[in-house]
Amino acid sequence: MVPALTAEEANGADVAALAKGGRTNFFGFVLRLAARLPFLYIAGRWYGAAALGRFAYAILIVEFAAQLATLGLKRGLAEQLSSTDRHHTHVVWDGLLVSLIVSSIAAVILIAFPEAMFPNSDINGLDRLLPLVIFAVAGTDIALAALAYRYDVAATVRARSIVEPWTISFAAIGFAFYSTRDGLIMAYVVSMVAAMIAAMIPLIRSYGLPHGWRPRTDQLRKLARRNAPLAAADAIEWGSRRIDLAILGLFASPAIVGIYYVAQQVASLPQKLKTSFEPILGPVITRNLEAGNMKAIAVQISQVSFWVIAAQAGIALALGIPGEAVMGLVGATFVGGTGALAFLLAAEVVASTAAVAEGALVYVARHRNLMISVAMICLQAVLSVGFVLVVRTLHLPPTYEAGAVACALMVSLGLSSILKARLLAKILEAPVSGWRWALAWATAGAMLLGYGAIQLPEWAELAFGVPIILAIYGYIVWTKGFGAEDRALFRSKGAADEGMTFERLEKSE
Repeated sequence: MVPALTAEEANGADVAALAKGGRTNFFGFVLRLAARLPFLYIAGRWYGAAALGRFAYAILIVEFAAQLATLGLKRGLAEQLSSTDRHHTHVVWDGLLVSLIVSSIAAVILIAFPEAMFPNSDINGLDRLLPLVIFAVAGTDIALAALAYRYDVAATVRARSIVEPWTISFAAIGFAFYSTRDGLIMAYVVSMVAAMIAAMIPLIRSYGLPHGWRPRTDQLRKLARRNAPLAAADAIEWGSRRIDLAILGLFASPAIVGIYYVAQQVASLPQKLKTSFEPILGPVITRNLEAGNMKAIAVQISQVSFWVIAAQAGIALALGIPGEAVMGLVGATFVGGTGALAFLLAAEVVASTAAVAEGALVYVARHRNLMISVAMICLQAVLSVGFVLVVRTLHLPPTYEAGAVACALMVSLGLSSILKARLLAKILEAPVSGWRWALAWATAGAMLLGYGAIQLPEWAELAFGVPIILAIYGYIVWTKGFGAEDRALFRSKGAADEGMTFERLEKSE
């Protein structure tokens, strides 16, 4: 008989799992960065800001519909699998079927009203059929969530950081010779289908085909009803990062939307670091909830929050200080979005605490979490419109409208972090903040060296300035802020021991 793990051993195993998952997905982040920048370069230089803006708004609407179609199962599936006696393969296919049904409804609505996707441009060719890609986007998310429950984070890296971004980059090159108006959208469809295939193959290998599975209407209704608050929270959290683009699209020209989209894509790269821990954080939290170990959850939230803040702040400084040079890579037209880039990078840093805290709130206070999210997205919408109107009243350049909506996002996400962290700390009766003073000292050092770096020619800013900023920031955080447990994030040694520990954990349960 395998002996049960002590609380200390179980917590150590959880931290090891979080670190291991974070390491794997951080590698995926680097791969995604390497693929995303070529796509932005191709889109900006070959297609232009107007075509990029049209593409950005269309996929914004499609991905929002796909987010709703997942019914919160990107995070809720872990809870379903950990609390059921049914065969896990059947539970996963229930989720895929429910998603398919909701995706069908969303696709029909958007096909009937394509103006929702293209409000500022004509509808031509196959534009009306773009919503069919919702099936691929939602299905991929659920498949990857199921694989993450079994700690197969590598599947997410392959699908989201290799197959999807590199496919869209190469497809964008190919379709540019066919149509610079529709090529980006066509490339997007191809990349989403490729990502779905890359997710479904390991899903079938891991869970197998659903032999003996019979969809049960009552179970499907129960699944949809139970996940409704989580689906709404996911949609609102997702929408908080897109409503700025949606509002800008209603006020500004497609060219300004295209400039903002590039800034948003560059700024969202640090956000992927937060999602590096999501696939592992969910199962770890649900396991500790089953055991009633609230203090362990607080420790893990604080740990991950610090890791995310530290990483996002470093990358934000490295991309933001030489911001003009970064935006100039895509094209001279896009340099006007540098201000928006600065606000968006700052928004990602202040949002870190809320994003990680929400990983626990969706299980322990899903309705209160939802209320905070709704309030914050409403505040963001009001501030976005208000700031844009101020820019227009002052007759400032149109690119300032992009900075206005980015500033509104930063303010609302900062307030959301404060409220959600306080709520979670109250529920767990333990602090969950990831802030450490070493972050302030590291930021000051990076800004000091960064000021010298931006005096260099543009090519030198990127070639030498970015690595220097990251190096001094990383050195200070490592020496002044990282403790023994934090360094677990960078230890790959002992992976076999981690696996043995988890095997003991599962058997002891």
